[in-house]
Amino acid sequence: MEDYPRSLMEFENRFGTVQGCQDYLFRVRWPDGFICPRCQGKETIAVRDSLFHCKGCRKQISVTAGTIFHRSHLPLPVWFRAIWWVTSQKNGASALGLKRVFGLGSYETAWLMLHKLRRAMVRPGRDRLSGVIEVDETYIGGLEEGLRGRQMERKTLVVIAAQVDGKRIGRIRMQQIPDASSTSLHSFIRSAIEPGSIVHTDGWDGYNGIEADGYRRKVTILKNCKKPANELMPRIHRVASLLKRWLMGTHQGAVSHAHLDYYLDEYTFRFNRRLSSHRGKLFYRLLQQAAQVGHTEYQGIIKHVRDLKQGKHNR
Repeated sequence: MEDYPRSLMEFENRFGTVQGCQDYLFRVRWPDGFICPRCQGKETIAVRDSLFHCKGCRKQISVTAGTIFHRSHLPLPVWFRAIWWVTSQKNGASALGLKRVFGLGSYETAWLMLHKLRRAMVRPGRDRLSGVIEVDETYIGGLEEGLRGRQMERKTLVVIAAQVDGKRIGRIRMQQIPDASSTSLHSFIRSAIEPGSIVHTDGWDGYNGIEADGYRRKVTILKNCKKPANELMPRIHRVASLLKRWLMGTHQGAVSHAHLDYYLDEYTFRFNRRLSSHRGKLFYRLLQQAAQVGHTEYQGIIKHVRDLKQGKHNR
């Protein structure tokens, strides 16, 4: 049975101490008992509350080792409160907002916390979308004079997949891509959508040939059509509109292209869980994934940019 706080009062009662957070993190990370991340051994000796000595490889493993909390100078209760706050905000959280609410010493500390959490918002081995999926691209950035069609310079191109759930929008996937070529679009579709699904696109040539990968394609020609695009492919255009509103509202449009994919991950995490009945469940899910992602230093985050040119899109 999933164990998560149902209210802020319950949260504070359970996670107001380091010990309370360590005990919960242990249960989330090892629900069936300790397993050494180095040798997979199960026999251990407790050195202290959060440190274990593995009898197999004879290494000492802390409850935070191999998680985003490893080597953090911030205590676990601060991290837990940040996760609760981030998952409780309907429109997301900015680094400036996190700094102000928690009284953090610098903007960089808040920025680093949020980026570590964004890296935990993609569940390892998550399922691909299936069924009928609308797919299209949208630009993130301002208007550029003299460019037509799918050309871009200062703007960046994002491809979105939205699952059809009756008249509603099901789950989504999105990703920044270098261009609208078949190489980029086919790579995204293969990583985001199960073969056998119906991929609903416009008439762009970049989607041609996707049938060879095991997909069925439904084409809607938008050019010169009497109906507007947002009626012919309503889900994808709704998601694109909401994404841009979120980037401009919560983040004031101040998102660099280098880190945009991680903001897309956050938006996807929130959107796909928008109907969750308890905010505490989002807290639980994010903490689960934070225990699996691993530790990343500040320098690694500011220097790391997903390699768009080499087509390394699978996540």
